[in-house]
Amino acid sequence: MKQDPTRHGRPGRRPSRRAVLSGVAGAVTAGAVGLYAVDRASGGGPDDAVPQHESGSPSAVPSGGYRFERVTSPDRTVVRDASGNLLATFTDGARTALLSGPQRTFSEPRTTDAVVHSTAWVRLMSTEWSRGRENTSWFHSWFPATLADRSPDVLMTAFEYGDGAPSKYKNGLRYAGDANFGPRVPGESEDSFHSRDEKSDFYDYLGIPWTFPDGTHVTPEKERLGDVDCSGFMRLLWGYRMGYPMHDTNDPGTGLPRRAYAIAKYAPGLVLIPDTNSRPADISMLQPGDLVFFAINIGKPITVDHCGMYLGIDNEGHPRFYSSRSQANGPTMGDKAGVARLDGTGFYAAGLRVARRL
Repeated sequence: MKQDPTRHGRPGRRPSRRAVLSGVAGAVTAGAVGLYAVDRASGGGPDDAVPQHESGSPSAVPSGGYRFERVTSPDRTVVRDASGNLLATFTDGARTALLSGPQRTFSEPRTTDAVVHSTAWVRLMSTEWSRGRENTSWFHSWFPATLADRSPDVLMTAFEYGDGAPSKYKNGLRYAGDANFGPRVPGESEDSFHSRDEKSDFYDYLGIPWTFPDGTHVTPEKERLGDVDCSGFMRLLWGYRMGYPMHDTNDPGTGLPRRAYAIAKYAPGLVLIPDTNSRPADISMLQPGDLVFFAINIGKPITVDHCGMYLGIDNEGHPRFYSSRSQANGPTMGDKAGVARLDGTGFYAAGLRVARRL
């Protein structure tokens, strides 16, 4: 069952913002965060060794050098080893790097039979990629180390907030663990599309005040502790955990704005699928880690009001996404109140409108 946010508990003393940020960053760097929903080839529990290589998965660091190719739609640089195996993809104008690594299996047995077997590891670079960056001294040192890195990536970190995820603490702050969507809405049934209230941002989940770079100061609502809505979840994942810039408006600004429609319209990075007020005919350009946006508000089919992250192709051959959803009461890859697929004619597939690569 989902945890009641009132049971998450507050630390005995409130840590400073500096302590919180340094502590969580340290946990990510050291690979200290568990993999509660990721099956490993080793078959171990949630907090033991990092994933081992499965048969057929690419080695972390090739011995025969790299080959670089330029590809279009979108413009990007792909990296292959001496045998032609794909090692990485870097997209012009985006900070996300798609790397190949040991296979992992993402699942959520309570809400879906689908699983995603993936060799994709998604990392965030310090700056946007541009043609020729592979010739820089930065790349020569960064790429081999990052290709071999088995600390939690974006995909693994996202599942630290999913169904049944154990709580993680650093410097007294609960920074990860099973997240809820928002408080119950009086008068709405549990199965209602509007059963839980939106407006829970990353700082509500954390229960700490936050000051944005423009000086805007926000205070969490106590009743939203442990809660995060769809866009708040993307800000929690990409902003708070990965370090992507954020601001607190729905207007253009530095980094991620607050709501789904504003992220779709104004966030940095590359628009892969522009908004035409209809479902896109082609989604083949998507890769794990891409943000996907939906118009699913009943009665307002052209208004983007939901967002999530593309995971990859599931075991039944369908493109599956991950998002914080009201009826699932938090982050999910499952099929409660609508299958989490991007193809077909289902609720979310029909509502797909935009895709962006950060």
